[in-house]
Amino acid sequence: MPICILDRGVGGAGRAVESAGSHSVVARCPVGMLAAMPPTPPPTPERDEARIRDRGDACPGALRLHAADDGRLARLRLPAGRLTSRQVEVLATAAESLGDGRISLTSRGNAELRGLAEECGAELAALLAEAGLLPSPTHERVRNIVASPAAGLDGLGGPEVQLWARALDGLLCAAPWAAALSGRFLFVLDDGRGDVAGLGGDVTLVAVGPESALLYVGGLALRVRGADAPRAALAAAGAFLDAAREAGNGAWRVRELPEGHAPDVAGALDRAGIAAEPVPAGESLLVLGQPLAPGPLGATALYVLAPLGRLTAAQLRALLPAEEIRLTPWRGAVVVGAAGPDRLAALAAPPYGLITRPDSPWAGVSACTGRPGCAKSLADVRADAAPGRTGLPVHYSGCERRCGHPHGTWVDVVATADGTYLVDGVPTARTALPEAVATARTAPPPAVTTARTKSATPTTTATTTTR
Repeated sequence: MPICILDRGVGGAGRAVESAGSHSVVARCPVGMLAAMPPTPPPTPERDEARIRDRGDACPGALRLHAADDGRLARLRLPAGRLTSRQVEVLATAAESLGDGRISLTSRGNAELRGLAEECGAELAALLAEAGLLPSPTHERVRNIVASPAAGLDGLGGPEVQLWARALDGLLCAAPWAAALSGRFLFVLDDGRGDVAGLGGDVTLVAVGPESALLYVGGLALRVRGADAPRAALAAAGAFLDAAREAGNGAWRVRELPEGHAPDVAGALDRAGIAAEPVPAGESLLVLGQPLAPGPLGATALYVLAPLGRLTAAQLRALLPAEEIRLTPWRGAVVVGAAGPDRLAALAAPPYGLITRPDSPWAGVSACTGRPGCAKSLADVRADAAPGRTGLPVHYSGCERRCGHPHGTWVDVVATADGTYLVDGVPTARTALPEAVATARTAPPPAVTTARTKSATPTTTATTTTR
């Protein structure tokens, strides 16, 4: 099988690009416990160099809070981004009573609370547990499950992946060994439209109709029954842990395993009694679709984006009433059971100001926390952010770590120590950001080319996006 190592690089004119997973890709578009956090890990190794982890994963969670300059930070894993109406209210209340009154949406469809007091951990945990948001304290950081957020709503994909997400979450929390997974290990469940398939999952399931699914892990693709998909994903995660222990390099993610230590996924499936068949190389391409566009979503739902990926408690509550809310990896929210132009207009108008139209210049604009919340940031990037005009996604970063950047191809805006920015690598004064970002966002789309990649069979090739 062809293998494209997930790796961030710089395309022509400095454009930030990222391969979309561990398989060949056809891109259709650009796509109550407090703990201090240890130092930032070393930079990502070169493409063919295995990472060596000499410490445990330190990702924050809802019980392990991160100490930031603006207070403690809690990251709440929400499988498939799903929140009930009750959970929406509890999250808004927690933000107001314990934090800074805002909820940050992450690139995995999770939620973060910032500005938390050092002594609030037990109170926060009690609030979340009462609302059903902490089904397993020992597993709370490993419930990283992204699923196509519009599945079953707009006629483009069936509802099965949302059901798979709930089943997989239950299986994860019920398996004691699964608590050993890294807080960065990611399950991706795509309903066949390709919207989340390129998000770099360690274990990726793609629905092929209601009865079948393709399971991708590293350079392997297997076909399993749809009814077995959640158990297959769990078994694949177990195979990764076995491979990581054998490799001895402390790998947190599949792509960090050294050569010769691929997970024995087929063996794990066989031991679990799950029938699987290999997928020929020519049939295993991951086809990437477009992210959701804000606006109506079928007859019974709508989709809005959070400005710069952050909601106030009032904005979050404004999404109710709803049957459920699904937070998305594009920092938005699908409102299930609510539709109509009047509802969208109300969410777009003051005092809410949510992004409800795909032609809004703010659609696709994101930013890291920046100053004053992050000590490593060199600028208040959220205050400096300018949308330019509609086009490629753009991400403002306060330092070279580029926390929270999108996947695929995006306009890369990074603060520098001299008070200026780099826009796709080009030095740019703060006052010139609007024009520079507008130009970069409307650059010609990337060309789709065929690139030779590292592979289990050296003669194979993979389709990738380049600029």
